[in-house]
Amino acid sequence: MKLFRKLSRLIPDRIYLQIVYFRHFKKFIDFDNPKTFNEKIQWLKLNYRKEEYTNLVDKYRVKQYITKLIGEEYVIPTLGVWKNVDDIDFKSLPEKFVLKCNNDSGGIVICKNKKDFDEVKAKSFLKERLKNNGYWYGREWPYKNVKPCIIAEKYMEDSISKDLKDYKFFCFNGSMEFFDIDIDRFIEHRSNYYDRNGNFLPFGKTYCPPDYTKKIEMPKNLDKMIELAETISHNTVLSRIDFYEIDGQVYFGEITFYPGSGFSPFTDEKWDYKLGDMIDLPNIKK
Repeated sequence: MKLFRKLSRLIPDRIYLQIVYFRHFKKFIDFDNPKTFNEKIQWLKLNYRKEEYTNLVDKYRVKQYITKLIGEEYVIPTLGVWKNVDDIDFKSLPEKFVLKCNNDSGGIVICKNKKDFDEVKAKSFLKERLKNNGYWYGREWPYKNVKPCIIAEKYMEDSISKDLKDYKFFCFNGSMEFFDIDIDRFIEHRSNYYDRNGNFLPFGKTYCPPDYTKKIEMPKNLDKMIELAETISHNTVLSRIDFYEIDGQVYFGEITFYPGSGFSPFTDEKWDYKLGDMIDLPNIKK
C-alpha cells in the first residue's frame, strides 16, 4: 500500500482524479461540462486556486483569520504550538486538553486525565500524522504547502450533554443553503441534512446515510451560525463552514473547500445533480 501511494504521486492531478472518481462512481469526470456536485468539486480542485486557501485549511493559521474576521470569542483557545513532538511542553498543559496536527483531519489526541495520559503513545501518533500531506489523497492543492505543526487547544464539551456537537454549513457563493448534523458518530454514524429554517432534507451520503426517524433539536444559535458562515464564506465559490455549540456559545471548527473531497456518492444520484446546480463555477480563461 505504501509503495502504491508513493507511485501514485507520479500521476498528474487530472488523471489521478479520474481514476479515484471512477472507483467511487463507476464513471469518469466530464471536466469540460461538469454537472454534479462531486464533478464540480473536482473541477474546482484543478481550476480555481486561490493562494489564501492554504492558510484557511491550516488548523492553526486559520484561527488568526477567523479572529480578525468575526472575533476572538468564536475561536477555541490555543494553549501551545510546536513544530516537533519532542518540543511539546506537557507540564504546561492543564488536566484536560486536545493536541492536533494542523495539516490533516485525523491527527487528534484527547487528554481527559493527565494521570492516565500516555505521552509516549501520543507523541508517536502525532509524529506520524505530521508526515501526512492532505494534498495527495484527493489532490486538494491548498494542503500541499501547509507547514506542519502541533497545536494544543482547550478541552471543550457541553456541561449538560457532555458532548461536542458540530454543525456543518454548506455555502455557495456566500449563501448558506443547507447544513448537516452528525448522529451517533462513534456507534452507527448517520448524518441528517436541513435547510436554513431547520426543515429536514431528504438526501444524504451513502457512507453516512440519513436517519429519517431521528428527531434532532436544532442548535439555539442557528441563526447566528448561518450569519457567521455566510460572513466567512463570502468570497468563496463553495465552502463548508463548521461550528460547535458549547454551553450556548458558538465556536468555529474549520473550513472545507472540497466536502468529501468530491468522492462521496449520494443515497439518490438525483441530489448529486440538484446540488451541482447550486455551484456556479467561475468563468476562468485558460
